[in-house]
Amino acid sequence: MKLISWNIDSLNAALTSSSARALLSKDVLKTIIDHNPDVIALQETKLPSNGPTKKHLEIMKDVFPDYEIVWNSSAEPARKGYAGTMFLYKKNLKPNVTHPVIGAPSTMDSEGRIITLEFDGLFLTQVYTPNAGDGLNRLEERQIWDNKYADYLADLDKVKYVIATGDFNVAHKEIDLAHPDNNRNSAGFTDEERQGFTNLLAKGFTDTFRYVHGDITDTYTWWAQRVKTSKINNSGWRIDYWLVSDRIADKVIRSEMMDSGPRQDHTPILLEIDL
Repeated sequence: MKLISWNIDSLNAALTSSSARALLSKDVLKTIIDHNPDVIALQETKLPSNGPTKKHLEIMKDVFPDYEIVWNSSAEPARKGYAGTMFLYKKNLKPNVTHPVIGAPSTMDSEGRIITLEFDGLFLTQVYTPNAGDGLNRLEERQIWDNKYADYLADLDKVKYVIATGDFNVAHKEIDLAHPDNNRNSAGFTDEERQGFTNLLAKGFTDTFRYVHGDITDTYTWWAQRVKTSKINNSGWRIDYWLVSDRIADKVIRSEMMDSGPRQDHTPILLEIDL
């Protein structure tokens, strides 16, 4: 089973815009399609509250002819055109699709942050974890989210195997970002967020990248757009993950970052697992 996850930072732009950045996004989509994955997970789709428009669906039918599409978009009382997630899965697959509500604070449960696909032997779920915000103004709510989400995954794991992916918005350890000393207490590298991720793993989950590659350094999934040289200098963070139930960690064949060329922001991540 081959799976790819990517924080696309606006699906609309990737599909309909002709800007330089959109063209780079189109190149990344082509790379993903060339890998012929069974499932593609996309975060930060930023679609309207009722999902893709007719134009989006027409384009996607051409771009992804072999896939079914399901989505979860931000809707009132949350901001419109914000956050959002999407799964594309091969048409021969027949999962049960849910949009979980985990009892998160504020409008987080309305922001389209989770989709779960249930198959006969496993749950495949993706998340776009809320950012702690400017000045850490959402950190307290983020901590509640982390606890609720960890409980949600643990409940799934009691039923059947779990594969979880997405933008978790946290660099877990110092080796997961290029400049830990300069980023202490920054959103995504606070002690609270790192502990939240530790607590999640402790509930029975394996960070597959670390399982495969050990303590390798200088390998990241995100480079800041605002710093033009961040990717050239590899001043990145690893904040996107493939997690699996501990009891199937030995089934992982590959867990790695994909090449997104000169495009900054997130790069896709690939998991290959033999179940």
